[in-house]
Amino acid sequence: MNSFEEIQKLSKDNVELAMESFGSVSKNVQAIAAEVADYQKKSFEDSSAAVEKLVASKSMDKALEAQADYLKSSYEGFVGEMTKLGEMVTEMSKDAYKPYESVVGKMVK
Repeated sequence: MNSFEEIQKLSKDNVELAMESFGSVSKNVQAIAAEVADYQKKSFEDSSAAVEKLVASKSMDKALEAQADYLKSSYEGFVGEMTKLGEMVTEMSKDAYKPYESVVGKMVK
């Protein structure tokens, strides 16, 4: 009978760990989704401003300069955003693993 109670407790503990991990992942996914939405909005605004600047250009040189500026800033923004998202995903993985650290530590000892 004692063995059955131990199995029940272990199952309950595992479910609690899984729910804690799931809660952490859910919170981080929401943060990532919000970050992506903000980036998309900023990207749209920047591209709209670039088109306006391109249309307002008086010469071909100014138009090419405006396009080059937009491409440079767009690329730098994209690389920065992907770096930030990569860091957020890494942090999400660490947060999801935290509940299991104590269990793994006990198993290693």
